[in-house]
Amino acid sequence: MKRRRSQIRDHQEEARLFKSRAVISFIFIILMVMLLVANLYHIQVNQFQDYKTRSNDNRIKIVPIAPNRGLIYDRNGVLLAENRPVFNLEITPEKVKNMDETIARLRAFLDISDDRLEAFQRDRKRSRRFKSIPLLTQLTQEQVALFSVQQHKFPGVEIAATLKRYYPYGEVLTHVIGYVSRINDRDIQRLVREEKDANYQATRDIGKLGIERYYEDVLHGIAGYQEVEVNSRGRVIRTLKFEPPIPGKDIVLNLDIKLQLKVHKLLAGRRGSAIILDPSDNGVLAMVSSPSYDPNSFVHGISYKDYNALTSDRNKPLLNRATYGIYPPASTVKPFIAVGALQEGVITTKTTRNDPGYWRIPNSKTRPFRDWLRWGHGRVDIVKAIEESVDTFYYQIAYDMGIDRLSTWMMMFGFGDYTGIDIHEESKANMPTREWKMARHRTPWYQGDTIPVGIGQGYWTATPMQIAKATSVLVNHGQVLSPHLLRATINNGGNFDEQVLAEVDSRPPITNVKQQYWNIALEGMRRVNHGVRGTARRAFADMPYQSGGKSGTAQVYSLGEDEEYNADEIEEHLKDHALFTGFAPFKDPKVVVTVVIENAGGGSTNGAPVARQLFDLALQEELQLEQQETQSKASVE
Repeated sequence: MKRRRSQIRDHQEEARLFKSRAVISFIFIILMVMLLVANLYHIQVNQFQDYKTRSNDNRIKIVPIAPNRGLIYDRNGVLLAENRPVFNLEITPEKVKNMDETIARLRAFLDISDDRLEAFQRDRKRSRRFKSIPLLTQLTQEQVALFSVQQHKFPGVEIAATLKRYYPYGEVLTHVIGYVSRINDRDIQRLVREEKDANYQATRDIGKLGIERYYEDVLHGIAGYQEVEVNSRGRVIRTLKFEPPIPGKDIVLNLDIKLQLKVHKLLAGRRGSAIILDPSDNGVLAMVSSPSYDPNSFVHGISYKDYNALTSDRNKPLLNRATYGIYPPASTVKPFIAVGALQEGVITTKTTRNDPGYWRIPNSKTRPFRDWLRWGHGRVDIVKAIEESVDTFYYQIAYDMGIDRLSTWMMMFGFGDYTGIDIHEESKANMPTREWKMARHRTPWYQGDTIPVGIGQGYWTATPMQIAKATSVLVNHGQVLSPHLLRATINNGGNFDEQVLAEVDSRPPITNVKQQYWNIALEGMRRVNHGVRGTARRAFADMPYQSGGKSGTAQVYSLGEDEEYNADEIEEHLKDHALFTGFAPFKDPKVVVTVVIENAGGGSTNGAPVARQLFDLALQEELQLEQQETQSKASVE
C-alpha cells in the first residue's frame, strides 16, 4: 500500500515538472516569435529603404556611352583626322549552338587568321555569353557582301559598325597629329590618378602622340549613360533613362596641308626636318620630320613584326626630329650671339678684327681654333662676320663674354628650354653652363670650353624648333612667342566659320636692346643670302624678293689638329649635318623657315637650297598676287 502511494506521488511530481517545462517552452517560443516579429519589423520597416537600394543595385545598371571624338582640320578647313565607320564580324556566344562548327564554316569563305581566332577565344573567356565579341575586324566591302548573302545560315553572327579614327594623309602628318590607340594599363593608371577614369568607361581608344594626346581632353568629349533594367543573368530588359554623350570639340590647326604635303615631298628620302612658322604669332604652318610612318596601323593595333621593323630601322622613323632631334646649332646662332655681344658692349658697331684663318686663346700655347676658311677672311666687322660666317670673330666674342653671359643671353632666345609648342614630344636639348658641366661631368668649366660654344658647337645642342623660335625672336626684335599648332576650336555642332580662336602663349620679352642692334643682326642675315660674299648667295641667286638667313654645319665628330675633312672618304652617318634658318620677305617677314638635313654636309651647300625652295613654296600665293597687281598697274599705265 505504501509502495502504491509512493508511485502516485512520483507520477504527480513528474506531471508538475512536465507542466513547468511546457510552460517554460511556451514562454520561450512566445519570446522567439516576438523577437522574430520585431526583427521582421526592423527589416521591413526600419531598413526598408536600405534593402530597396540594394535590390535596385542588383536590378538596375548604369551603362556608359562613349562620346564621338572631335575632328581635326587644317587652317583652310581640310579634314586631317576623321571618324570612319568600320565593319566587324561579331558573334554572340549564347545564340550559337556549336561554336567550333560555326567558326569552321565561316573560315571556309572568310580569311580568319589563327592569331585573330586566338584573340577571339581570349575575349570570349572574359566576356559574358550574351555580349557580342569581334571575330574579324575591318571587313572589306567584299567580305561584307560575302557574309551578307549567307547571314541567314549563321544565327548569332552579325556585322556591327563602329567608328574608328582615320588619318587620310597618313605619314605626312604623323609627327604633328599623332594617333589614337587602345587604352592600356598605363593609360588607366594615369586616368585614375587624374580622376578622369569615369569619363572613359566606354571609350576604347585614347590619344597616344602629338595633337591627339596633347588635346585629349578637348577632343574626347563627355561620356553619356543609360540606366537599364537587367535580369539575373545581366541581360538588358529595358532602358529606364538615357543621357546622351557630348561629343568632343573639333579643332583647327595652323597647318596648311598643301604646304605640308610639298615640304614632305621635298624631304622624301632624306633624314631631317623642316619647320615653317608665321612670325606674326608663331603659328606652325608646316612641320615635317623625315622619314615618317603611317599612324593608321596603330589605330587598330600594329603587329609585333611591323612595330619591331619601325623600332629597328636605323633611320628612326618614330623620332620627331623637329622637336626631339638634338644637334649642335652650329653657325645658325651667330646672329643671336651678335645681339647679346653688342648689348653687353663686348663689341661695338665699329669693331673690326683681322682673321688669319685661326684664333688662339690669348697668352696660351694651346692649339689654335681654326676658321672654316683656311686662309681667313681678312679684316671684318660684325655684319661681315655674319655674312661670311667668320668663326674667329665669334671665338673672340665667346672668350670676351664668358660662358655665364653667353648662356644667359641664349636662354633668353629660348635655348636650353622647352619651346612651349603644344605637343608633348619635345626635348630641352642643352644650353651649357658651369653648373650643368659640374653636375653632368663632375669637372669645372674651363676657358677652352667656352670657345666652341661661340660658334654653336661644343656642349651646346638644340632642336630645330628651338632654332626656329629663336629666329622668330630676332625677327620680332625680342618678342618671345611659343610656336603653336592649335589655331582654334569649334564647339559641338558648330560650323567651320564658328571658330573660337586659341590664345597665343607669350614669354617674357628681351627688353632694353637697341633697335640698331636687332637691325645689324638682320642685315647680316640678309647679306648671307644676297651679299657679294654671302655663304648662301648661290642658293638665293635670282630670287625675286629679299630674304635673310644663316647656314650652319654641325660636326658629328671632331677632327684632329692636322686632319682635314674629306666628305668623299668619310662614312655617310659621320658626315656633318646641314642646318639653315631664315625668314622672308626681308622687310615684312611672313615666314620663318628652319631646315636640318642629317649627314648632308655643309649647310650653305645643302641646307640653303632646301630653305630656298621652302621660301618659294610658302610665299607662292603671295608672290602670284603681287605679280598680278604689278601686271594690272602696268596695263593701266
